[in-house]
Amino acid sequence: MGQEIERKFLLRAFPDLSGAARQVIRQGYITYPTDGSEARLRQANDSYFLTIKSGEGMTRHEYETRLSKEQFDTLWPATEGRRVEKTRYTGSLPGGLSYELDVFDGHLRPLACVEVEFADEASAHNFDAPDWFGQDVTEDKRYKNKALAVSRAEDLL
Repeated sequence: MGQEIERKFLLRAFPDLSGAARQVIRQGYITYPTDGSEARLRQANDSYFLTIKSGEGMTRHEYETRLSKEQFDTLWPATEGRRVEKTRYTGSLPGGLSYELDVFDGHLRPLACVEVEFADEASAHNFDAPDWFGQDVTEDKRYKNKALAVSRAEDLL
């Protein structure tokens, strides 16, 4: 993996999702430090991952490794109280970029956010968001998934 450059927005309105890929995701955080690093477990449909992220803001380092279901199930209890459930829709934007639209469930319902990943920071800064994107929350730490894992929707909306 390496470096990720992405921007995150609240959702103003739902786009047509008929052509979007759909994944059901549950993720939990093994660690919850305040220095910008995190260790996360994620199940996306029938795939399992351990991800380490470091840094803050739009550009961060990310390292991911695939786990077996058994490895995931062994570690999952360590995430109790620091979890997120969501359905992710992945689709295309004009100009060749992709979006990931997350519709949160459980304690975060009815929150919905959309993220776009970029090849470089200049592209991220020059991005002109479609009308259905809402407020840019890229730099708002309350909307990082590790913060959402211990938040409630009514505290954010």
